Amino acid sequence: MMQMSSVVAFPKLLLQLSITTLLCFLASVFSKVRYRTVRACNMGTSTTATTTTTTTTTSTTATTTASPASPVASKLDQSKVQNVMTPTSVNYHFTRKCNYKCGFCFHTAKTSFVLPLEEAKRGLKLLKESGMEKINFSGGEPFLHYKGEFLGKLVQYCKQDLELPSVSIVSNGSMIKEKWFQSYGEYLDILAISCDSFDEETNQLIGRAQGRKSHLDNLYKVCNWCQEYKVAFKINSVINTFNVDEDMTDNIVQLNPVRWKVFQCLLIDGENAGETALREAERFVISDQQFQEFLDRHSSVSCLVPESNEKGFELHPCMKDAEFLPDPG
Repeated sequence: MMQMSSVVAFPKLLLQLSITTLLCFLASVFSKVRYRTVRACNMGTSTTATTTTTTTTTSTTATTTASPASPVASKLDQSKVQNVMTPTSVNYHFTRKCNYKCGFCFHTAKTSFVLPLEEAKRGLKLLKESGMEKINFSGGEPFLHYKGEFLGKLVQYCKQDLELPSVSIVSNGSMIKEKWFQSYGEYLDILAISCDSFDEETNQLIGRAQGRKSHLDNLYKVCNWCQEYKVAFKINSVINTFNVDEDMTDNIVQLNPVRWKVFQCLLIDGENAGETALREAERFVISDQQFQEFLDRHSSVSCLVPESNEKGFELHPCMKDAEFLPDPG
């Protein structure tokens, strides 16, 4: 089976690959469900499974219902399973809701739907059985739903029950409390906080703020908690027209994250660009040359990992590997 732990491609090609991968993966999952369903049917029981999953621009609904399977159909199902890519690393965007209004956001609040906890756990279990080794939870803002309790229970389940080697979160940091670390910190490996500027006015212009609350104060608090509770601390920054000339070297060195991922602002039709989008991110877009100049300015920062639109991209900030964005069909 083909491994998909790392993917590098042009944005459009990579988006198509992510969608194709998810469709192939669903075919694998549902062929397994179908096999179990047939067995249940043969034992005099009936089972129906329904799953709805959406990638950024495509929604897929699959329903399996108990029905007899012919030997030919079974062989075809087995052939599909053998050719499916293994989802070794998964980004689970379980909510679109957020308390910030970043102007370039790609995953906007078009729905308030969140998969129920037990259904989410069932999906994660299927992913683990299909080869998942790493899980990253994102949104929206993942700590917003039930004040982080929903997220905490998923993190605990993935580490304690599924025994995944890597469990991580991407957050804006504004909703995190020390109590959460006390309850769930031992189950979390990595916490990435999004920070696009070390100037409060710039964060306000970008939308990386809630009212007049200090985004930077939250950033430093979370950094300290990560050190105290032994969680690896990362920073994600989206480089755009409002921060492209900023020098963040001293602040990054002071915070000392294990990794600083720097992303070039990206347009995605229907999310932050186009008639149906809830954001108009065109004014945030920078050129490849501007992005390179930002990277050159920070070349002395050893933990910097660049993600340009030429190299490839991730949505919030992840689109590499397998994407799991469960919206209602």
